[in-house]
This record gives sequence, C-alpha cells and structure tokens, in this order.
Amino acid sequence: MSREDAFETLAIHAGQEPDALTGAVVPPIYQASTFKQDGVGGLRGGYEYSRTANPTRTALEQCLAALEEGSVALAFASGMAAEDCLLRAACSPGDHLLIPDDAYGGTYRLFARVLAGWGISHEVVPMSDIAAVREALAARPVKMVWTETPTNPLLSIVDIRALARAVHEAGAMLVVDNTFASPYLQQPLSLGADAVVHSTTKYLGGHSDVVGGAVVVADPALAERIAFTQNATGGVPGPFDAWLTLRGVKTLAVRMDRHCRNAMRVAQMLAEHPAVAEVLYPGLPTHPGHKTAQEQMRAFGGMVSFRLLAGEEAAVRACGRTRLFTLGESLGGVESLIEHPARMTHASAAGSELEVPADLIRLSVGIEDCDDLLDDLRQALAERP
Repeated sequence: MSREDAFETLAIHAGQEPDALTGAVVPPIYQASTFKQDGVGGLRGGYEYSRTANPTRTALEQCLAALEEGSVALAFASGMAAEDCLLRAACSPGDHLLIPDDAYGGTYRLFARVLAGWGISHEVVPMSDIAAVREALAARPVKMVWTETPTNPLLSIVDIRALARAVHEAGAMLVVDNTFASPYLQQPLSLGADAVVHSTTKYLGGHSDVVGGAVVVADPALAERIAFTQNATGGVPGPFDAWLTLRGVKTLAVRMDRHCRNAMRVAQMLAEHPAVAEVLYPGLPTHPGHKTAQEQMRAFGGMVSFRLLAGEEAAVRACGRTRLFTLGESLGGVESLIEHPARMTHASAAGSELEVPADLIRLSVGIEDCDDLLDDLRQALAERP
C-alpha cells in the first residue's frame, strides 16, 4: 500500500493483501506456536516461533504503522503490556520522567508502584501548560515525557506540536497515549511525537471482545530495542486476538464518525441540564483546549465526562440508573458505557496528585440511536421523590 492512500483505504488494505495461496481476502489466523524450518536457520518469511513473530500479528502491525504514519508498530497482549515494554526498552534505572496530572489510573499505577521500585522516578506536570513543562525540563535531566490527549478522564487537550518542540529542545523523548483519539482522529507522530501507545482494546478493536495494545514509533532503531524486549519478556497477543483487532480496525473510520456525532449531542444536552455542574468535552467551545483540538484532531472523540452539582453519591446513583449506558470499565466499543472514575478506573490514583473529582461521571458514547441515549441520560439524572 502507498502511504498516500486515504486512511479508510489503509485501514482495510494495509498489511492485508489477499492470501497468496488461496486468494482469501481476509488475512488467515495463523494459529501456530512454531514454524517448520528449511534446514537449521532456514526460516520461511522470517517466522520461527510465535512469541517472536506471527503472520497474523504482522498484518496487524503493518496496518497500525500505516494508520499512525510510523515506521514500525508492535502489537502486545494489552495496552499496559505495551506501555511497560516501551518504558523498559527506552529507559534505565535512574532516569527521570514527566507524566500528566490527569493520566489514566493504570498508567499512574505502573509509574508509581512498579517502575519506582525499578529506580525510575517521575514528576507530575500539567501537560497542557507548556511553560510548566519547560520549567520541569529545565530543573533536572528528563529522559521521557509521557502524555495523553485527550486525557483520561478529564479530557484535557495537549498541544502535541508545541510539547514536542519543548521536549526535544531538552533532549528528551515524547510518548503520546493516543487511545482516546485513535489514529483516525489524530496522528501524534506527524506532529512530532517519538512514540505512540494504544490500548487496542478500545476504539481500534471497537467491539469489547478483545484485549490488546500497541506501540508505534518513528525511529526504526527504537523499534528494534522494543522488539528485543518484547521477545525477551513475551507480552504478545495471540493470533486470534490480533485477527479480531484487525477486523475492528477495518470499520474504525465509520465507527468514529458516529461516536463523535453522538458524543457532541450528548455533551450539548448535558451542558444545558440543571443537574450538571460542568461538562468536559473538547468539542464544546467553552472547553479550554477547544481551539487546539480543532487544529490537531479530525473531530473531538466519543468520550464525555461531566460533574454533578449534587456531589459524589448523586453521581454514583446516576451510574446505576441507566438502561442503555452499561455500568462498566473500558471504553471505545460500539455500546455505550458509564462509570464513576474515582471508584472504578482511577481508584489507584486516590490520595495522589492525580486523584479525580468524586462527583465525576465518564461516558463512552456508543453508536446507538442518539435520541435513545439522550433519553436514557435524562431519566438517570432526573430527581427522584
């Protein structure tokens, strides 16, 4: 495939040529752990053992690299496995990193409770404040700056291009978690990032039926280090998981268009609802990152967070009253989800600088009929006698 092909075309064809043997238009599931060698070291297509490489996984990786405009993509068994492998490959004990002040709770747990014991220190910085980032970069040597945009769950927006300039001037590398946006809405490598990470469980897979992760990089040398660590530690997806993710990617563009349209209508309704104190959605002109999001994103995404005037218990009750919004963790599937971040996905950040408001509700707006979704939210927020 040519990188000049449109995104929608790449999603369906990149890494997915018809099978040479049968002509099958869908890549086969190579459900094999090992591969016959033609003499010692005589590998067919470079495959020897599926922890190292598998043809189904290769198809997914080639597709993801094309969609993110990267040189190499590597697929993993989960988003956290992808993050961990990238950090182990790129960092060493004694390195110092900067992380967002509203990062995903699982990412924070990895930094604070796993990597800290390995001798990697971190500092929390508001990544949307480039001046604050520059100050932290000047204070001491920094190996890596880790960011999300939009962030999880407060949906802050980071100017990737401006952040990349600041990070590179300080001699550090920039990693962007692009899970919330997906490569359809935003391509951080083209804006200056060095690496992109995904939980492919979310929008890329898109159907809440597979767990996976990915790292996409611009520098092939960095990719080699990650691939070595991946093979050494083994956090790889099975062939069927890779195939399911690849199947989901084919419809990413059409799904994201619907997610974004529905989320905008949900955000607009919530912004006018008397029970709502604040709506966090970059598509609203009142959002502080709205202009930056307009400049670096195709649309504003399917995630909406909001706070209730009545406080934490009201938020918990509302999460339990919905009919179509399923109470559950995760996001990015075709079905709508609702959750209470402080008690669910971000419970690991309680008591830290990343603690989220207790009155916050996070929505993953699905692709159902939007009028039905609006009615469901209205009844969930209605006053009860």
